[in-house]
Amino acid sequence: MKTETPRIFGIVAEFHDHMALLNAARKAHASGYRKLDAYTPFPIEGLAYEIGFRKNRVALCCLLGGLTGGIGGYFMQWYALAIDYPLNVGGRPFHSAPSFIPITFELTVLCAALATVIGMLALNGLPRPHHPIFSARNFARATTDKFFLAIEASDKNFNARKTAQFLRECGATNVSEVNDEG
Repeated sequence: MKTETPRIFGIVAEFHDHMALLNAARKAHASGYRKLDAYTPFPIEGLAYEIGFRKNRVALCCLLGGLTGGIGGYFMQWYALAIDYPLNVGGRPFHSAPSFIPITFELTVLCAALATVIGMLALNGLPRPHHPIFSARNFARATTDKFFLAIEASDKNFNARKTAQFLRECGATNVSEVNDEG
């Protein structure tokens, strides 16, 4: 019976403090690694920049959702009251922009909020009940007192042996290989 060797997800390095992680992330990015991710128990100033996270597309999702809601809400009112079913009430104009403002504003806010939440979930790849990193040694402590840096096997510079040695040279206290479980 033939057994398959498990595919590797990447190499995970454990650090004792946030400064060691920040320095390792800086060195890894400077060495050409681009598929990096860091896991920490609290936010670390500048870590996202050091691992190469430069663009935030959630703001674009919010803008597009808000524009869609605002334009759609205004058009819906204009079409219904000025084109499809015009009623002359007290000699007022069919297209009265000031009366359209409250609904337009509310739909802008609603659609922007929904687009932001949906965009954030989609861009983060959520919901994802299981990730291979969860099986890394000591990873449960990433929410309490340990700091982790992962370099994925899909990185163009990845070589399991050389990457593990590189992370040890960066000051990692523990380096382990993580298998991709599906």
